[in-house]
Amino acid sequence: MHDWWSSAALKRLQPDRNAVVAIQTRWHPDDFSGRRLEEEGRLEEGGRWKVVHLPAIANPSKFGPDPLGRADGEPLPHPKIPTRNRRALLAWWADVKSTFSVRDWHAMAQGDPQPAEGALVSRDLLRMIRDGTTKVEPQKKAVAVDPSGGGRDVAGVIAGFLGDDKRVWITHDVSAAMSSAEWSTAASLLAYETNAAVIYVEWNYGRDMCTLAIRTSWETLQSEGRIPESHLMPLIQPVQAKQGKLLRAEPIAQQMVQDRVRLRGAFTDLENEWATWMPTDPDSPGRIDASCILVYGLIPEANQGAIAHPPLPKAPQPQPGGFGQSRGAASVYGRRIGK
Repeated sequence: MHDWWSSAALKRLQPDRNAVVAIQTRWHPDDFSGRRLEEEGRLEEGGRWKVVHLPAIANPSKFGPDPLGRADGEPLPHPKIPTRNRRALLAWWADVKSTFSVRDWHAMAQGDPQPAEGALVSRDLLRMIRDGTTKVEPQKKAVAVDPSGGGRDVAGVIAGFLGDDKRVWITHDVSAAMSSAEWSTAASLLAYETNAAVIYVEWNYGRDMCTLAIRTSWETLQSEGRIPESHLMPLIQPVQAKQGKLLRAEPIAQQMVQDRVRLRGAFTDLENEWATWMPTDPDSPGRIDASCILVYGLIPEANQGAIAHPPLPKAPQPQPGGFGQSRGAASVYGRRIGK
């Protein structure tokens, strides 16, 4: 396609008047549109191309000003749904998203193609660790929070538990671009919904501010009657993860490979972040950081070389023939996930 554009298409444009309109589904970062923007630039940046990008769910912080003037999280209109019926539009797009694979949703609905290779965790592995049927008894339930910077970035709010099989099971993801009041409220409600015993927050990022925000939100929710006053607030426990993003995420990726972390179903956005984040990326998304904090909190030995405050007892060690041991034919990761 790139060769055709250079050798054939451009040579056939009229010199006195011409226009090129490209309309496509973005399946790859280096597709026709991606290469044109990389080499020739956007109009507002002094380049050649005017870009009209209409994602199903607006995300100006990532894609730039929305052509329709939509704020972050606002849905694209649908000809069969009244434009002012935001709830119906969001429900429609949520239903569409639930029927898409992660890659298809970002390519076809968001116009945001994701790389297929080079990520820390593969999509094959993420599919393998999805498990919504195995019976497991929760031993410790928790919520993990990675705060956002003033509401501009995605705040990671993830829930899960340590099971009697010694695995961490991720059960909920309510992450979104939220202010401190919003993510602390979301974390409190999720902790109440899941009956979590502890809320883990990142030690490296304003632990005192996080603790205060969560306590304030919990008290407010109780005063509003959304959480019963008789329900005790979970322990708020800071977890110090390793400073480097790769150093932080790599041990959790290894826990996935060793079958010590499973997903209680499919989590489109969380899986997409894990499957597309590159070790060379300077920042890691909120969902990745929150899931790392959750695992570090529930199985502290995964965080070798870092410190959890206060110190927690180590989780039971795997026994021969237990989880993470090779049983029979090997999978693409050298072991089979047992039920």
